[in-house]
Amino acid sequence: MAAAKIKKGDSVVVLSGKDKGRTGTVAQVLPKDGKVVVEGVNIVARHRKPSQQNPQGGIDRFPAPMHVSKVALADPKDGKPTRIRFEVKDGKKVRVAVKSGETIDG
Repeated sequence: MAAAKIKKGDSVVVLSGKDKGRTGTVAQVLPKDGKVVVEGVNIVARHRKPSQQNPQGGIDRFPAPMHVSKVALADPKDGKPTRIRFEVKDGKKVRVAVKSGETIDG
């Protein structure tokens, strides 16, 4: 199992698709599917029939999972997308932004 380059709570930039260029926070990571859920991005609408739990019915809008390759971590310095590498600092493995060399967690 490889270490996670993108984790819950990270600020990410969408690289492709209908929300290209938008930024958001990772709300959920689905490692088995290789997908992430980003708040306020990739919003889908589901038409719901009236039911016992929801007698009104209506349209539900919620963020759908998107493939992890469609997002990149936002650089802590300028907010632009950056790749991640791992380095060992003080005997601890930390994530480092390739563009700026900034430590992301550590």
